[in-house]
Amino acid sequence: MSSHRTRRRFLEATGVASVVALAGCSGNGGDGGDGGDGGDGGDGSDGSDGGDGMDGSDGSDGSDGGDTASRLSWHAGGTGGTYYPLSNEIKTIVEANTDFSLNVQSTGASVENVGSLADSSADFALIQNDIAYFAKNGTGIETFQDNAIDNLQGVATLYPETITVVTLEDSGIETLSDLSGATINTGDLGSGTQVNANQILEAVGITDYNEQNAGFSQASEQLANGDIDAAFVVGGWPVGAIEDLANTNDVNIVPIAGDNRAAVKDAASWFADDTIPAGTYTGIDEAVETVAVQAMIATHSGVPADTVETVTAALFDNLGELSIKTDFITADSAQDGMSIELHEGAAAYFDA
Repeated sequence: MSSHRTRRRFLEATGVASVVALAGCSGNGGDGGDGGDGGDGGDGSDGSDGGDGMDGSDGSDGSDGGDTASRLSWHAGGTGGTYYPLSNEIKTIVEANTDFSLNVQSTGASVENVGSLADSSADFALIQNDIAYFAKNGTGIETFQDNAIDNLQGVATLYPETITVVTLEDSGIETLSDLSGATINTGDLGSGTQVNANQILEAVGITDYNEQNAGFSQASEQLANGDIDAAFVVGGWPVGAIEDLANTNDVNIVPIAGDNRAAVKDAASWFADDTIPAGTYTGIDEAVETVAVQAMIATHSGVPADTVETVTAALFDNLGELSIKTDFITADSAQDGMSIELHEGAAAYFDA
């Protein structure tokens, strides 16, 4: 267990080099599964397709032994969130409608994925729009301060990523103020979830908490085992890890509402109002007010324009084949909340 102060010192001590380094490690706190078998380096095996070559899994350098131009690396998030299953649905669509194959990897999500795009070990990745803005502009959080990721470019925004603060019903935690002195899982170290959790807690004046860092699935296990008092989860509802927890335990979703919501939005303009509908999770019978950021697809400037345009067209011309977040992902809304420069290939598709 590490203190909030210790964790903050770690973040202050790291620069963009550590973000790039995150791209080469598992980083998902047990939530993913790409760390023990070579992940995005080593022997090239990503745990999803049995390996793609001798020197890495980015599919861009001729290492898969086949048509290297057609192999693309797509970095997602932990398996207990929304990024990973959605990325695999995108993989199915792209592979059915183009000559490209997608190598989907479970990762620590947004901040780690920026590192993967920065060093070109990923061709595409899912990240939060606020993290994208910080990275591109070299601001916002210590990791990117004065270390802009110049090659980062946008493809499309997808859906709201709801901030969910989950506890067990018998924890006695009913409001954000009750988190004072609590042990809180703020998400994977270096993830967008961790960034948002710390922003929210600071905005409402909670500074005396013990911070733990793990992915959504492990956080659910920690709650069930009584190892933590609360967990922050950022993802489109319903989040699988919370569903699983709620099916076996009585859970409580802590609202971010009223003065707390106003304080959070005043502190960070990228947060928007959101509501978790009643019945989203077992035992949650009333709607819960909270806030959200935006999930988006990002790429880097080194990916050819025709590649980005082809992948973008495959997805947005075949949205009917998705089963996740279908009420939100549309071509018409794909530039809402776009916080960074658009890749020319994506611009060619959306401007056509």
